[in-house]
Amino acid sequence: MSPRLAAARALTAVMAGKASLGSSLPRQLQDVPPRDHALVQELAFGTARWYTRLDALTRDLLNKPVKAADLDLQALLLVGLYQLLYLRVPAHAAIAATVDAATEMGKPWAKGMLNAVLRRVQREGEALLTVVDQSSSQRVSHPGWLFKRLQRAWPDQLDAITSANNLHPPLTLRINLRQTDRDNYLQQLQAAGIAASACRYSAVGIQLAQACDVQQLPGFADGLVSVQDEAAQLAAPLLELQPGQRVLDACCAPGGKTCQILEQQPALHEVVALDLEPARLKRVAENLERLHLTATLKAADARALADWWDGTPFQRILLDAPCSATGVIRRHPDIKLTRTAADIKALASLQGEMLDQLWQTLAVGGILVYATCSVLPEENTQVIEAFLARQPGARAVDFAADFGVAQPCGRQLLPQSDGHDGFYLAKLVKLSASPGRLLKETAQ
Repeated sequence: MSPRLAAARALTAVMAGKASLGSSLPRQLQDVPPRDHALVQELAFGTARWYTRLDALTRDLLNKPVKAADLDLQALLLVGLYQLLYLRVPAHAAIAATVDAATEMGKPWAKGMLNAVLRRVQREGEALLTVVDQSSSQRVSHPGWLFKRLQRAWPDQLDAITSANNLHPPLTLRINLRQTDRDNYLQQLQAAGIAASACRYSAVGIQLAQACDVQQLPGFADGLVSVQDEAAQLAAPLLELQPGQRVLDACCAPGGKTCQILEQQPALHEVVALDLEPARLKRVAENLERLHLTATLKAADARALADWWDGTPFQRILLDAPCSATGVIRRHPDIKLTRTAADIKALASLQGEMLDQLWQTLAVGGILVYATCSVLPEENTQVIEAFLARQPGARAVDFAADFGVAQPCGRQLLPQSDGHDGFYLAKLVKLSASPGRLLKETAQ
């Protein structure tokens, strides 16, 4: 299969609302020669990154919308436009390869349309984009609903956020303190010819100057380092882990924070790693094995305490709650296609339910850290404020930090063009018990 067709098919599933690129792209790569994998990924992710702008351009170029049955053709056109406008592929090669992919797709009748549209963009691209970019949301390629929410929440940081969202993300590592330290590993990277620097906020973080295959990293297979964004590395230290504690990592997959918890405090009594999807726990198990760590893995809905909780309280809980992932758009640009405004209210409701239920499992005096990779206050500080209003025995801790923007509750990190992702953190302490029905039943 040609790279253009593979990218178009992966995008078609996303545009149809049937998959994310994370699930659709690997299936297409199976039919593409390994030498072309990087190109397919660049075409798929890049087109998704600039989808809003490119889609607006096609609406101006086409006499009538593409039929639903030809969504794959629309995806192929977008891939062709992305090459012309954003890649250094020679224009004649990009156009020819995209037009030929229509035949491979089984739609040779569309070759004329593709050729005409792409050649017009080749000639008039700058002028055509000037019209598209009259819309601020189209200019920065963010769906209108998201652009408006970012504008309302972060008016002073709007340009920086949207700009960072459209960049390729850095590759950031977390040092396994059980096996090495940061200075030592930086020396190993230097010896291997890999440029890197210490992260600004995480004491165990290293950012590479250029992304590479992780298998090229010194000691990766032996567990010296793991891939984890700097912002995500800031959650575990807030738990103030102590020997002998029982810790819950809720919504734990793929296990980065579970492993960091175990690396940070080797003398914990137990770490329970909980996730809804059994298949996702396989990735957690693989990461634990590579790092020579042990945790108790459980697959269940965190809200259904009777299905997984044994009644023994946790002294520490990390809830990395399901969210819109609007802080990691640069890593998952298809979020711009798959998320809708209606999702935010539903997610905020889910986050509140999870907090209410998991709070019952926390020991008095215990700490719960709430985290999301969202930059929307509706999922972050507003969720925590509502939770505190419902739970008189809960208090938010104002933790001193030089990262992020202080919120009414917690701190919000915004995506940085040369640094961490967008991330939210709040730290709660349980001052007194206010048991719910399930907790009472467990005690009887």
